Amino acid sequence: MKFIHRLLDSSFWALVCKEINQILRNRQVIVMLIVPPTLQLLLYGFALNPDIHNLKLGVIDYANVATSRELVTAMTSNRIFTLESVPSSENELSCLVEKGNLDVGVIIPPEFARQVAQQSAEIQVFIDGVNANTAGIARSYITQIIQQYNRRLEQNQVTLPVSPQMVFLYNPGLISSWFFVPGVMGLVLTIIGTLVSAVIVVREKDTGTLEQLLMTPATNWEILLSKIVPLMFLLMGDVLIALVLGELVFNLPFRGSFVLFFELTSIYLFVTMSLGIMLATISGSQEQVILTSFFINLPMVQTSGAIAPIEAMPPFFQVLSLLNPLRHYITIVRGILLKGIGLDLLWINVLPLVGFAIVLLTISINRFRKQ
Repeated sequence: MKFIHRLLDSSFWALVCKEINQILRNRQVIVMLIVPPTLQLLLYGFALNPDIHNLKLGVIDYANVATSRELVTAMTSNRIFTLESVPSSENELSCLVEKGNLDVGVIIPPEFARQVAQQSAEIQVFIDGVNANTAGIARSYITQIIQQYNRRLEQNQVTLPVSPQMVFLYNPGLISSWFFVPGVMGLVLTIIGTLVSAVIVVREKDTGTLEQLLMTPATNWEILLSKIVPLMFLLMGDVLIALVLGELVFNLPFRGSFVLFFELTSIYLFVTMSLGIMLATISGSQEQVILTSFFINLPMVQTSGAIAPIEAMPPFFQVLSLLNPLRHYITIVRGILLKGIGLDLLWINVLPLVGFAIVLLTISINRFRKQ
């Protein structure tokens, strides 16, 4: 009760109003809070896509019969492979792959039709393995296309005893942006929340107004909270922008509770801004804050599952990511937006966020008091 009484005290709200006026007069902060999040959400939403299309394909068809031409058509009938070249020799084909002019090269032998009739046909495939991820996906595509081609060739197909029926929950169309956009929302809030809160505190130190605030009757936590509260409302505006863009541009669904989403987002904003204030207390200038933030924000993003699935990481980093608040927030966002689940299932991610917020805010207040 004493904490709430102090929070409702007129001196605290006077500090809050002072911070709001300073932020509104600072156009750079307003631009930083609106333009970069919007551009980053659009850029990452469109650019981050695991699906690969228009791989450059080269084919040498020594057989040149209906069966071989049907195989080439099967490879190029979708947007995965594009027939770029028909070399005249294997040396020419290998040179084109070596130079990077082709991603995949296919050689169909002269006896292909007879081998198909005997069910023992072989084709040779060259894949540029410089980009290991693309090469692996290209190999999978080639394998799937050949398997489908084999099924069409089978005249007396036997009904299999087990016939699987696949159902994709929460994302029936397997739209990749539905996976990336919630992650980018957490990424943007982390970077913007950390940098803006840190820059504002460091600017107070540079201009000397922080010493004037310390001479007021307000306590250290009141001064820090007066800086966090206005920024939190402004960052909530970024969240609204992200939700609107996700709905209008990427058709991202919102299946959960709107109130719960913003309540849990406010907790995460406390985490990011407390982290930014802590960085400000150990930095002497704005440039040092920005450089220091890279050593924290980049590992947080890389181990959060925002861009790459956590399951694809080595076991050590999977365990280490449990100490990453961004991982828990992204799990919350995807759970509410895509699955529509509530606090009864998300509490296991909410508790770490609350813990991070308390610990980081306490550290920030203590370091602020020492300075």
